[in-house]
Formats: sequence, structure tokens, C-alpha cells
Amino acid sequence: MNFKKLSLFGLSLSQTNSESYLAILSENDGDRKIPIIVNPVVAQYLALKVQDLKTNKPFTYDLFKVFTDNLGADLYEIKIINIVEGIFYVKAILNNMVDEFEIEVSIGDAVALSMSYDCPIMCSEEVLSTTGIIIDSNGVLESSPTKYSVNDQNASIISVENLEKMLEKAIQSEEYEIASQLRDKINDIKKTSFPLD
Repeated sequence: MNFKKLSLFGLSLSQTNSESYLAILSENDGDRKIPIIVNPVVAQYLALKVQDLKTNKPFTYDLFKVFTDNLGADLYEIKIINIVEGIFYVKAILNNMVDEFEIEVSIGDAVALSMSYDCPIMCSEEVLSTTGIIIDSNGVLESSPTKYSVNDQNASIISVENLEKMLEKAIQSEEYEIASQLRDKINDIKKTSFPLD
């Protein structure tokens, strides 16, 4: 089976479901992208990792890494193997220097784990050819009735608007430490995007 390496390209609030987020995985050596729906916890974790923000309370993905590190195991690869009726079949590949283990995980958890372990996401060519979308040079989705604008040259992985929505959710959940870090990141982005003279 032929696999291609993917990376996180973008993250935004889902336009079809206000409780979900859209994460975009991009082919490293090509133009295809795979949109996936992730829950708010995964989206918050990805946003914090991308922005390099730390929390005192670890996420489950960080705890899993601590467990595997203490057991002498390493998650070294995520493999997106198949998609059936819109459900991705994904495996996390672990190694403990003696044996190799495969654990089935959801696509959202797989992306979060890849960020936690800094390991590659590999996608089968079959899945990529089925679900991959191509964005033209103007940042418009090709062969789609709905036009989504994505500007490759100026794209930040997470927009200020999405960070502000995450800030609201963090405050509602009483995650004040995360909220303060998100607030600071929003202010930093605004200062660099719109500097005062």
C-alpha cells in the first residue's frame, strides 16, 4: 500500500455544525488536502500545540505520552488506512524496542497524538484520492459547488476569529489558564497584524 505524508494545514470552526471544528490535513509533496471534523477538545489541543502554548493541566494526549514514555514505548507513526461511509480508519503505530503495536484511533485523536509525539501522519493513496481536495492558485476549492477561500501565502493555521471563539468556550468551561493564554495570543497576533505607529 502506497502512503503519503500529511501535515496540519489549518483549523477553523465548522460552518455546518457550531459544536465542531474543521481541521485540514495537507499532502506534504502535493496539492491535495483532506478536511476532517474534530470535536472542540481536539481543536483546542491542536490550537494550543500550533501556537506553542502550555497548560498546567495536561490533556489526555499528553498523559498518554507520559505513560508510553515511562513504559519505554514510542508512537512513531499515524496511518490513515481506509475510509468507509465517511469514517476514517486510522492506526497509531507504537514500538517498545522489542515489539510493534497498532492501536485503532479516531481521526481527530490521531491528529492530536501526532502533534503530541511529533510523529508523521501517513495516508494511503486510496484515501487521499477519494477524499483529497485541491485548492487552486487563487485559494478557491476546485470542482466544488461551494467556494471556500483559502489563501496559501498568508494563511495562519488558526484565525483570530477562531481563537476568539475558543476563548469564549474556555471561559464558559472555566478553563481560565487556557483562556488567558488564548487572550494573550490573540493580542499578539493583532499587534503584529495591525501595529500601531
